[in-house]
Amino acid sequence: MQTGIHQGSAKENELLFPTFTKEDYSLPLPGSPLLDLEKVDQLAKELSEKIYVSPKNAKLNDVGQMVPEELGVKLNEKEFKSQFVEYFYQNSQSNMKIPTLSVYPKVDSELLSHIKNKQIGYYVTYFNSHNKTRSHNIRLSAEAINNHVVFPGEKFSFNEVVGRRTEAKGYLKAPVIVRGELSEGIGGGICQVSSTLFNAVDRAGMDIIERYSHSKSVPYVPPGRDATVSWYGPDFSFKNMTNQPILIRSKAVGGTIFVMIYSSDLINNEPRNVQSMSIDLPKEIHLSD
Repeated sequence: MQTGIHQGSAKENELLFPTFTKEDYSLPLPGSPLLDLEKVDQLAKELSEKIYVSPKNAKLNDVGQMVPEELGVKLNEKEFKSQFVEYFYQNSQSNMKIPTLSVYPKVDSELLSHIKNKQIGYYVTYFNSHNKTRSHNIRLSAEAINNHVVFPGEKFSFNEVVGRRTEAKGYLKAPVIVRGELSEGIGGGICQVSSTLFNAVDRAGMDIIERYSHSKSVPYVPPGRDATVSWYGPDFSFKNMTNQPILIRSKAVGGTIFVMIYSSDLINNEPRNVQSMSIDLPKEIHLSD
């Protein structure tokens, strides 16, 4: 069964389905060829997977400038099947145009422009930038939550957004962690990012859904203000119960993690008082200790 796709006119940027042998899509019956609709369904499924391009949300770059959204592409399955039936019985020798639809991102430039200016919460913690592996993991996970938008009524899950911490995604084993911190083996340092995020969204008045503290106090946040996470264990999650979307801005630079929460001027949140953290670097230990 052919599922090759040809690029058509550059002007129209159209996709073309190549000419094919009718027997490939016919029922095994004598006489005039009859279209096997099950094969058409399978063909549409395969084409959908090949054609689909994910949309990209609008975002802010490192200096706060807008990076516009990009539309995605998907197969218009209903139209494709209708055209394929007609094409099958026409005995046409030309390539059939593949009908597609645009896929719009959740966050476009217009929305982002409304929620990027009013800061409703923030938190800052500090780490030893000379600990290269832990610092690397912190930067990766901070980048993973950066520019994430949480809509009204939507829940944010740290594990779902950051994803599994693996070597394939660039995470490293951190043989030196801070005292009291949970070690995932690969991805040590992640809990400082989740803890910084927790304090920022708590200040912003978000509803905390799920949060667990380490069994021992960790030194990068005040006692009881941490949020431990592990792919196979605890998660940190919160829900945006306000009337406006919120934007998470997160960055690890030097030895500092910044998490800032932004929204529209129309947001009806109720901020909370949260104790800030000392600039003193947290004490580190070797896992063999």
